[in-house]
Amino acid sequence: MPREHPPRVIGNRVLLTLWLAAAIGVALLPFATLSPNRLVSGQPVMLWQALPGWQLGGLGLIAAGLLLAALARPLPPRAADWLGLVLTLPLLGLALFALGDYAQRALAEASPAARVSQGGAFWLLLLAAALIAVDALQRLRLGLLSRALFALLALGLIGACLASDLLAPLSLMREFANQRDIFVAQGLRHLALVGGALLPALALGLPLGLVATRSRRWRDGLFSVLNVFQTLPSIAVFGLLIAPLAALAHAVPWLGELGVSGIGVAPAIIALVLYSLLPVVRNTYAGLAGVPATTLEAARGMGMTSRQILWRVELPLALPVILSGLRIVTVQAIGLAVVAALIGAGGFGAFIFQGLGQYAIDLVLLGAIPTIVLAVIADFLLQLLVAASRPPGTR
Repeated sequence: MPREHPPRVIGNRVLLTLWLAAAIGVALLPFATLSPNRLVSGQPVMLWQALPGWQLGGLGLIAAGLLLAALARPLPPRAADWLGLVLTLPLLGLALFALGDYAQRALAEASPAARVSQGGAFWLLLLAAALIAVDALQRLRLGLLSRALFALLALGLIGACLASDLLAPLSLMREFANQRDIFVAQGLRHLALVGGALLPALALGLPLGLVATRSRRWRDGLFSVLNVFQTLPSIAVFGLLIAPLAALAHAVPWLGELGVSGIGVAPAIIALVLYSLLPVVRNTYAGLAGVPATTLEAARGMGMTSRQILWRVELPLALPVILSGLRIVTVQAIGLAVVAALIGAGGFGAFIFQGLGQYAIDLVLLGAIPTIVLAVIADFLLQLLVAASRPPGTR
C-alpha cells in the first residue's frame, strides 16, 4: 500500500523566507534614528515607537496577507502569487509614508539642527518588498508590458513620495537640497563616464568577438589578454594609468588641451573600457558560435554571401546573447564609475568619498542610492530589450 504524504503547508518558500527575515529585522533593527546634528550618531527608534496605531495595523494586515500568500492553502498558487505581488506596493508606500510622517513629528519638537535618518528596518522592508515582487513576477511569468507597467507603478509611487513634502524632513533629503546643483552635475558626469566607456567597448568588442569566432588561434590569445584586465583591481588600474597619461599629455600638448591627463575623465574611461571588453567579446563570441550549423547551411544553400549570412542570420540570432553581455557591462560600468571619483573623474562616487571623509552617512547614501537605482533601472531595461530581441516562440 503506498504511503500517503501529509499535505503541504508552505506553498512559497522564498516568500516565507523573506517574510521571516523582514519580521526578525523589524524586531531587532531600528526603523529610524534621531540625532542632534548630521555628524553625531543618532538614537535608535524602533518600528513600534515610530509608527502610530493605524500604521502598525496597516503593516500588520500587509504582513498577514503576505504570510497567507506563502502558504499552500487556501489560495491556489497563481492567486497567492498575485496577492504577494500586489501587496508589495502598499508595503513600499506605507514604509515611505511612515518614515516621512515620523520625521515630521519628531523634528517638530527638536532643535533646527536635529536630523532623522532611516534605520536598518526601513531598508529591510524596502528590500523585502523588492525581492518579493521579483519572485512573484518570475512565478507569474508575466509579459514584457505587464512587468514594465508594474515597475512604472512602483517608480511612480516612489516619485510621488519624493516630489511631495512628505520625505523633505529626512536628513538624506536635506543633504540633497543642499547639494542639488552639484548632484545634477555629478549625475550627468556619471552617465557620461558610463556612456563614454560603453561606446568604445562595443566598437572594439564586437569586431574582436567576430574575430574570436572565425579564428581559434586569435581566440585563445585574445581571451588570455582580456582575462588579465579582469583580474586587476580597479584602483590599481587607475593608478597605473596616471603616469603614462600625464607624460603623454606633456609630450603632446594638444591632447592635454582636449582633457587628457593623469587624473580625471581620461584614465577613468580607459579603465572602464578595459574592464568592459571581456564581457562584450565573450558574449559576442558565444552568440555567434551558438548559431546552429544547420541554419548556416540553409543560408548558404539559398545563395547568401558570407556578409549576408553575418548580417541577416548570425547577428540577429546572436543578438540576445550580445545584449546580455551589454547588460553585464552596463551594470559593471555604473558601479566601477564610483571608484573613478578617487582620481577626480567625478560622478556619484564624489559624494560617497566626501561623506566617508566627513563621517556623514547621509552624504554617502546620496551617492550610493542613485548609483544602485541607476544600475537596477539599466538592468531592468536591458532585460526587457534582451527578451524583446529573442525570436518568437523562444523564452
